[in-house]
Amino acid sequence: MVPPTISVSATYPGPVRRGLRYRGVDPGRQEINGTENMIYLTSSSSDSGQMSMSVYFKIGTNPQTAQINVNNRVQQALSKLPSEVQSQGVTVEQRASSVLMFVAVTSASDAYDSLYLTNYANINITDALKQLPGVGQAEVLGSQEFAMRVWLDPDKLAQYDLTPAEVASAIRAQNAVVAAGKIGAEPQSDPSPYTYTITTEGRFSSAAQFRNILLRTNPDGSSLRLSDVARVELGKNTYGIQGYVNNKPIAPIAIYLQPGANALDVAREVKSEMATLKKRFPPGLDYEIPYDTTLFIDASVQSVEHTFIEALLLVAVIVFVFLQSWRSTLVAMSVVPISVVGTFAGMYLLDFSINLLSLFGMILAIGIVVDDAIVVIENVERIMQEDEEATPFSAALEAMKEVSGAVIATSFIMTAVFVPVGFMGGLTGQMYQQFAITIAISVAISALVALSFTPAISAIFLQNHQRIRESKLIRAIKKPFVWFNKGFEKVTDLFMAITNFLIHQLWLVVVGLVGVGVLSWMIYAQLPSGLLPTEDQGVALASVTLPAGASVSRTDAYIQELSTRLREEVPGINYVVGIPGFDILSSSANTAKGTVFVTMKPWSQRSVTADQLIGKIMQIGAQIQGGQTMAFNMPPIQGLSPTGGFTGYLQSYGGDSPQQLAAAAGKIMQAANQRPEIGQAFSTLDVNVPVYRATVDTDKVRSLGVDISDLNTTLASTFGSAFVNYFTRSSRNFQVYLQSEDDFRRNPEDISKVYVRGGDGQRIPLSELVTLTRENAPTVLQRYNVYPAAQFAGGPAPGYSSGQAVQAMQEVVAQTLGSDYAMGWSGEAYQQANVGTAATLALSFGVVMMFLILAAQYESWTLPLAVVSAVPFAFIGAILAVQLAGLSTSVYLQVGLLVVVGLAAKNAILIVEFAEQQRKHAGLSVIEAAKVAARQRFRPIVMTSLAFIGGTLPLALASGASAASRQQIGTPVVGGMISITVLATVFVPAAYVLIMRVTLWLSAKLKRRHEGSDADGQRS
Repeated sequence: MVPPTISVSATYPGPVRRGLRYRGVDPGRQEINGTENMIYLTSSSSDSGQMSMSVYFKIGTNPQTAQINVNNRVQQALSKLPSEVQSQGVTVEQRASSVLMFVAVTSASDAYDSLYLTNYANINITDALKQLPGVGQAEVLGSQEFAMRVWLDPDKLAQYDLTPAEVASAIRAQNAVVAAGKIGAEPQSDPSPYTYTITTEGRFSSAAQFRNILLRTNPDGSSLRLSDVARVELGKNTYGIQGYVNNKPIAPIAIYLQPGANALDVAREVKSEMATLKKRFPPGLDYEIPYDTTLFIDASVQSVEHTFIEALLLVAVIVFVFLQSWRSTLVAMSVVPISVVGTFAGMYLLDFSINLLSLFGMILAIGIVVDDAIVVIENVERIMQEDEEATPFSAALEAMKEVSGAVIATSFIMTAVFVPVGFMGGLTGQMYQQFAITIAISVAISALVALSFTPAISAIFLQNHQRIRESKLIRAIKKPFVWFNKGFEKVTDLFMAITNFLIHQLWLVVVGLVGVGVLSWMIYAQLPSGLLPTEDQGVALASVTLPAGASVSRTDAYIQELSTRLREEVPGINYVVGIPGFDILSSSANTAKGTVFVTMKPWSQRSVTADQLIGKIMQIGAQIQGGQTMAFNMPPIQGLSPTGGFTGYLQSYGGDSPQQLAAAAGKIMQAANQRPEIGQAFSTLDVNVPVYRATVDTDKVRSLGVDISDLNTTLASTFGSAFVNYFTRSSRNFQVYLQSEDDFRRNPEDISKVYVRGGDGQRIPLSELVTLTRENAPTVLQRYNVYPAAQFAGGPAPGYSSGQAVQAMQEVVAQTLGSDYAMGWSGEAYQQANVGTAATLALSFGVVMMFLILAAQYESWTLPLAVVSAVPFAFIGAILAVQLAGLSTSVYLQVGLLVVVGLAAKNAILIVEFAEQQRKHAGLSVIEAAKVAARQRFRPIVMTSLAFIGGTLPLALASGASAASRQQIGTPVVGGMISITVLATVFVPAAYVLIMRVTLWLSAKLKRRHEGSDADGQRS
């Protein structure tokens, strides 16, 4: 359902030089751009050295092929990347853009710190999870792996006349893997009987070994070791990201889905694997799953299953009320399990899964599949009621003669409406396919059952009640049915009175059809547009922002207070997962940013909705000093985007600098937040982060004979983490970093306490060669495709849809900035902006195919128009219902319109087919045939319509998980069926009369003209 995504990531050890970031040093952006079937790519480079890129492909693209194509282009770009990046490697992998679930490794007794938790997860858990089928990636957020931290003391380095570069060189020389060779290896002049491999100590594995590294030997025999000038400890490779669940430290393992994988299966596998791994946990170690998006899917499927049962019961009750026989009801409902089983078999052959969409289709199909059986059974019952001598067998034969054509025609029509849209592409095409093929299979099976099984079982199981004497008790029990029949006869008389009036006032038919069609289009054009409805998925996301340059400790304190207040003040919250230092919007590390996941209790155990929780999160966040919080709902489809709402990128086609781009983004924010359609819109680009720019006096460096490489190492090891090489622990390689103690990197003036070696062997203060200048710069630089971009996020205002918000943003960019800028969309907003005319095409295909099939069956180009005349009445009811319910024109509405179009044609065919039989076989006039067909078919039409309304009413009145989606489908279908039953049923007979009169008049006129031309020919 979502575009396959290939993730490309690389690391520049230590802080990235500004020039590198401004040139967009990401792994092969220009080379990857234009990969086969690519739709867009986004990339980001952070000042922490993390570079990432997400490449999105057309839906239907093979993810393995896409990964190979991207990887081939990355290989072409490797030579252009800095050597430091190449040595770290570039990773190309399949992964979804959003997190499937979090596994939080916790310490039950606070016996383990976050360093132990994260490394235990890295060493013992993530590898096992990555091996599970369908897992795209399992990673500990923040990558807090073990690292050997060498904390230098610049004062002691100065005392012993050493420089950081010399310390790094000593570590590399002694912490190394040496290929020492073999003793007795060939060739030998005198062959040795044995060959021995020489092994060396190799890389170090403990802090004690690093402390004993020899830096210098003095003439008096004394030696200087690393422990004399530095503090060595087993620490973290990064200290910028933490993780908490309800304010308790955790190791947050993020599980990402592979493109095309089944979320429920993957979540089930992860939970099973974690239960197995827990058996090997050391005492005091435990885990929780505080964030699981599949809980919503599970709850939704269960809710839909309950809706399925409710729909089945309602249909059974309505059928029983009209047929008034348990035998007839049982025969009618017996087609449901047959059709359901057959539909599942068809879905299995087509490799479909049981998901929300296919289950929605099954619910809609209940009313449809019962329709054909009802038509057959009602006709059998009518014949036996009119003919006391008729047996169930003879009645079944006669009934099939009358209704076989109508059943075949309606089945072809319903199939023709849905099958073409099943071949449409894109996201909407995938969604149409789930509905369309499911309904088409069930309709085809129900038609076969209605033509074979239903008449056969009717002949065996039904009884002619005219021949059966009923006791007083039975008559008393059936008394309510007698009252119902009398009331229905009055309704039928009213219906026939209106029908007779319209038949004799045909101009009203034309006016009514045109008026309803125009009114439908006007209302539809005013409805808010949207791709999919926003759901209460039981989870809310929040992005926390502190002032530019804020430390991770400040962000941590803010998130801790936010988490505490949320759990105290908002009922229904289960978990609050806080991750200070991680920005979910840009998926990058940022000390002034944080991410919060709030998981709510099950729907039945809480009264607070997701929208109310979002408002409460932002309200509490605004009350906490020092930061601000923006909260979001979940995306309607997992993997479509990281958050709900819209996400886009303001692209600069002119290659603006970050400052120019930020100025343009500020104008867009100001203009966008004044639009009524937009509830919130903000950019993640911040160019006002305070930084210090290091300027090296190159002339002076050369004149003093300073090695520029040593100078860079010294600078990096003072204020940053200078990568040296690797050490081995638990059969894994971890990194070794040099960095000054915190007392020597608090202020810019500390640069004077660090030295480099000059050409004459003398130490030179770094402050003599490097000048630090304070300025402002962004922490993250992003691009959309190949252009510099500022990321935007936001959501629609209450009462407006996502489609209206996206359209408003596009208008704002065009009006504010002109043609040098454009908004590139991602995730749901991209699909919304590129949905095009899919809905119009789907409806047009359906109506055209319906017309062509009817034309072939009736061998007439005009008679099908009588059936098509019911379509506008289906539209007006569906669209009015949507407008009154305050819903938008989502994909679900379009599916609902397709359903009511088919059902409108189905009911119209019953009238037109019977009218044609009366006209051709009974010799009635057009008007009399229309009247007889209208009266005979009114009861089965009302019965089938009410049965279908009963089947879809639980959708329209749904609550709980996936309620919004069910309402979006059920509401237009219920509204459309009501208007079909009330309006189309009285207009179709009159439309039939109008079209047949015009057809007969044209035929007579053409016949006279043809006869006249023949007579002229004979005279000549």
